[in-house]
Amino acid sequence: MTGHISGLDARMVLDSRGQPTVEVDCFVDGSLLGRAIVPSGASTGAYEALELRDGENNLYLGKGVSQAVNNVKDHLEEALVGLPVDEQRIIDEVMIELDGTPNKANLGANAMLGASMACLHAGAAFHELPLWKYVGGVAGGLMPVPMLNILNGGAHAVSNVDVQEFMVMPHGFDSFGEGLRAGVETYQALKAELKKDGLLGGIGDEGGFAPNLPANEDGLKYMVRAIEGAGYSTEEIGIALDVASTEFLKDDGYHMEGRVLSSDDMVEMYGGWLDEYPILSIEDGFGEDDWRGWAAFTKVYGHRVQTVGDDLFVTQSERLSQGIELGAANAMLVKLNQVGTVTETLEAMDLASTNNMNNVVSHRSGESEDVTIADFAVGTRAGQIKTGAPARSDRVAKYNQLLRISEDVHEYRSPFNR
Repeated sequence: MTGHISGLDARMVLDSRGQPTVEVDCFVDGSLLGRAIVPSGASTGAYEALELRDGENNLYLGKGVSQAVNNVKDHLEEALVGLPVDEQRIIDEVMIELDGTPNKANLGANAMLGASMACLHAGAAFHELPLWKYVGGVAGGLMPVPMLNILNGGAHAVSNVDVQEFMVMPHGFDSFGEGLRAGVETYQALKAELKKDGLLGGIGDEGGFAPNLPANEDGLKYMVRAIEGAGYSTEEIGIALDVASTEFLKDDGYHMEGRVLSSDDMVEMYGGWLDEYPILSIEDGFGEDDWRGWAAFTKVYGHRVQTVGDDLFVTQSERLSQGIELGAANAMLVKLNQVGTVTETLEAMDLASTNNMNNVVSHRSGESEDVTIADFAVGTRAGQIKTGAPARSDRVAKYNQLLRISEDVHEYRSPFNR
């Protein structure tokens, strides 16, 4: 065997919302060695790489991906055949040059990421290594502390709650398995608390419960009730929020609970929450262009809470560099499809780590049975993963993969006790 890419294939498959996405196969020396499915977001940042959709016909309400699939078959395969499958940087750079745009607008980030991840899997298979070890190399793996999104609002649910995700972080445990068990038990305790109050209804895109609540702060109260109801302390399990504030930012300010709030008002509100609740992490607390709000909050509260840029950074080194210069945040959310290749994702993560920022590897609201991010989080030693509630097979698949990996990787520690 020579270890060179001999072909790519692609097809449309469905994600967890029933919308089309791209699956890519990578063949090495004539054998299928790698396969990957691309995720898709509902709450997306304006600066993300372009997800190519068909748009102009009625198939799948314009959400079809036949153009992206054809781009893999007609363009990417020809460009990549003959390249060594274990030269990930070369593979990705060839695709970036072929696309020729800053946001993957020609070929589509969904086509390019599908090929990039499929080649990554194929490289691991060629060397007969588990994906996490192929990604991590000699550094070894680190089991990530999970952020379990157990209460959903915003764009991920049909409810009146503005905050998109209320998550529990079981960071005070000795192993991933113990931490996950505590998170699962807290999820079940939340179900019992909501049922007791007559608020148990459906679940959101990421498997969390999606009740209507009088105020966003009530979500925090339920989180504490669930943690304590499961028999744990708030020293063992903390709270993480994804506010996704860009979703309710208008020209005149942040529209929350019938009020219009300024950036300063948001800083004050979060400060009050930090005083009252065991919040460890706040993601997208400000809009993607509200650099002043971000910097002001991180300056005052960054020593007390992890401030995570998602829409702010979109896993791109250029945006991240700007944020580092301004002191806008102390952590970056990592979503491979925001930038479109494995190599560019790793570069952004390295830039964050070099500047003493945390990395949080994340799913998207539109997921599948693909478990790439589980191995990716372990191999890169990110230390944190955000992949939904312990419900719905598209989320549970990642947790199950992490449980398998934890049989070989035992290091697990809180990212907040450095």
